[in-house]
Amino acid sequence: MTARALTSTARLEREEWSVRAAAHAERADALTAAHRERAKHGEKHPVHDFLFTYYSYKPAQLRRWHPGAGITLKDAPERAEWRWYSPAAEPGDVFPDPAAFRTEKPQLADLIERMLRRTASRPAQFGCFGLHEWAMVYRTAEHRHPIPLRLGTAGTDAVVETNELRCTHFDAFRFFTDDAAPRNRLPLTRDSQPDLEQPGCLHAGMDVYKWAVKLGPLAPGELLLDAFELARDIRMLDMQAAPYDLSAWDVRPVAIETTEGKAEYVRRQRAFAERGNALRAALLQAWLGGPGTVPPAS
Repeated sequence: MTARALTSTARLEREEWSVRAAAHAERADALTAAHRERAKHGEKHPVHDFLFTYYSYKPAQLRRWHPGAGITLKDAPERAEWRWYSPAAEPGDVFPDPAAFRTEKPQLADLIERMLRRTASRPAQFGCFGLHEWAMVYRTAEHRHPIPLRLGTAGTDAVVETNELRCTHFDAFRFFTDDAAPRNRLPLTRDSQPDLEQPGCLHAGMDVYKWAVKLGPLAPGELLLDAFELARDIRMLDMQAAPYDLSAWDVRPVAIETTEGKAEYVRRQRAFAERGNALRAALLQAWLGGPGTVPPAS
């Protein structure tokens, strides 16, 4: 069953929504099990822990199921005081209320809608080859991740210098070294972010998960976990294409300094762009109703 079909029912009986909530919690627990086990032992993983550290969303947030905006839960008085839930016509019935969200967070609501719609509306770009991670270590002896560079410092710098930096995502660009930032095709700022985001960007794809979390109960739980899975899969390619030697974690590199590596990167990037746009459309449909379609990534 698709996520769109799951949000098409206007009213859910308690038995039905309880089953969905339990299935959601089970799926979320499976997705976070390895991270929770590492956390228990104080262990870290440079690839898989990113979604929990950079975005700062805890596994407990993932396992709480919501039906999506406007879907009434029958006999759910325990949710009456939950944030952005409102009472329905029958006593004990509640629904996630988009009006309550927009009243409390008008700027955030506008930003999320703008980012989802504008990002999806633009042609996807596939010429960056993941060089943002290389730009973050360009001409510097110290870098964010205490992991050896696969090609060494000189080899890494040479890759940056023989390729054009085409990053469109400010939250990646802001970590470029001082020497790398001027090499980017465009100067990026926080204010220009809504005007430059495009669906081919891996980080824009990961951010679909961020927007789903920020929508809280307005995003159906099934969509939230779909977005998490997309972000997880993107993160793997992001680090496979990075300059780091991750062999200690059995991470196979995608050698974007080669023709073959670039081709693999673009092939997988295209698939992520399609998945990201499908989720953007589904989130808009579930949250705002009406046509939720967005242009396919080209």
